[in-house]
Amino acid sequence: MPGMPEGALRALAFDFGLRRTGVAAGQSVTASAAPVTVLKMTDGVPDWGLIDGLIKEWAPDRLVVGLPYTMHGGEQDITRRARAFAAGLEQRYPCPVLTVDERLSSKEAEARLRELRQQGRRRVRREDIDCAAACVILESWFHSQHPTGTTHSA
Repeated sequence: MPGMPEGALRALAFDFGLRRTGVAAGQSVTASAAPVTVLKMTDGVPDWGLIDGLIKEWAPDRLVVGLPYTMHGGEQDITRRARAFAAGLEQRYPCPVLTVDERLSSKEAEARLRELRQQGRRRVRREDIDCAAACVILESWFHSQHPTGTTHSA
């Protein structure tokens, strides 16, 4: 992200899924995120070459992966698979990989997209929800670092 202030963090977030994984990029100065792409997954396994390209293009300082806990905070198979995906990122790339609780991120993403649709946008696709959920995950992480302001370190 060209022109970033010194000390600002760039991050990529992943809304992990077995068939699709939404990706968002953001930076800590505004604690905001934007949709990047949706990765097609083969039973939870990505095309690592595509992620290599994203890492090269965005040059993130952090990678953030949402962990889908149950509503009561328990782990489930998809939570363990998301952890394995995060471990794969950690093995392949030099920047820190962080995980965050993503409960309700898809619901918030759907609400955001529904609001845009009411303002005249086209219909909402599953891929739109995946990317919007990745944005929610990343913005949530930024805000958890500095709840009252911007993030400059983690």
